[in-house]
Amino acid sequence: MIPHSPQRSLRLLIQPLAAAAFLALAMGSAQAQKGETVKIAWIDPLSGLMAPVGQNQVKSFQFFAEKFNATNPAGVKFEIIAIDNKLSPAESLNALKSAIDQGVRYVTQGNGSGAALAIIDAVNKHNERNPGKEVLYLNHSAVDPDLTNSKCSYWHFRFDADTSMKMEAITTFLKDQPEVKKVYLLNQNYAHGQQVAKYAKEMLAKKRPDVQVVGEDLHPLAQVRDFAPYVAKIKAAGADTVITGNWGSDLALLIKAANEAGYNGKFFTYYAGVSGTPTAMGASGAGRVFQVAYNHNNMGGQMDQWANEYKAKFGDDFYTGSIIHIYSALGTAMAKAKSTDPVKVAAALEGLRFKTFNGDVEIRKTDHQLQQPLFISVWQKVDAKHPYNVENTGFNFAPVKTYDAYVSSTPTSCQMKRPG
Repeated sequence: MIPHSPQRSLRLLIQPLAAAAFLALAMGSAQAQKGETVKIAWIDPLSGLMAPVGQNQVKSFQFFAEKFNATNPAGVKFEIIAIDNKLSPAESLNALKSAIDQGVRYVTQGNGSGAALAIIDAVNKHNERNPGKEVLYLNHSAVDPDLTNSKCSYWHFRFDADTSMKMEAITTFLKDQPEVKKVYLLNQNYAHGQQVAKYAKEMLAKKRPDVQVVGEDLHPLAQVRDFAPYVAKIKAAGADTVITGNWGSDLALLIKAANEAGYNGKFFTYYAGVSGTPTAMGASGAGRVFQVAYNHNNMGGQMDQWANEYKAKFGDDFYTGSIIHIYSALGTAMAKAKSTDPVKVAAALEGLRFKTFNGDVEIRKTDHQLQQPLFISVWQKVDAKHPYNVENTGFNFAPVKTYDAYVSSTPTSCQMKRPG
């Protein structure tokens, strides 16, 4: 047997050590972010007329943080820091500054596109001035199309479907509803409500040129307490259908006034499933109130289990499904980036495809708008096939039409400025 040279002996000793070190390094980097706490600042209303919506969503974010803390592939822990913005863009900026001062690198907001525009602008400026301390804005519900078009930002990702996508689904559905002949547009007087009216007129003209828009109103956001005068105008105009993007108290009080006035036309809504509105609809809304959304009360499988568990825990209904999209996307992107650094996570989120409760979805790289299926559902009595009981009314939203992501997708004019 030929003895090893000292150099060869050294090589034989070093090689396994190097391999072990490399393996440890690779394993470490594969889960570099494991065990880290990812703080997300939630900036939305917890006071005023829209407080019930905000309170529901805080509970929802915290409920699903617990779920995804146990299962996300990055092994991180999500923590929610809730800050009341009073539905105000100015207060949203104060909240954002407070969050950044606390070292938070991820923010979420969704109730009000005015606040969303303010946050996008502030995040852009902060990130430009503070390299190494970048912040990502995860938009759960602000749906003004401008947010991913003329105002699009590399640091903003939207997990709801925008106003134009939802109107694409509504008008595609109305194309095959010959009984709809006279439409009234009633909306909140801010970016989202204005866009609902704009897209309704444009898309109806293309798909149902025979339909008349017999009236149009914009009213102050979260200030009207009696919608009887608006309902009187709807009835006087002879409208058989109302299209509204209203949400929160502005929809609940509208439906209540319509019921009290004996208006029996149809409502096509964006947010009839949100706190308070189901109770206002009651039995009189059955078969007349439709909703366009990326989820409904009868999704089946895991979603139904979560909804039932949420109701048992809080005595409330879960409806902001984009929260699940956010946690799914963040966990997947952080595992892919092997980091919780917002710069690396943003790069991993671009073009990300993942499976979620409403099917296969994709974060479009061009504008960071989630492409996803949409559903038209109708308010109806609980039955064996659709058992979920919304706000203990004995009714729920049952699906009547599903539109795949490619149907509801709308083009973007985004010219995104990317870092570097």
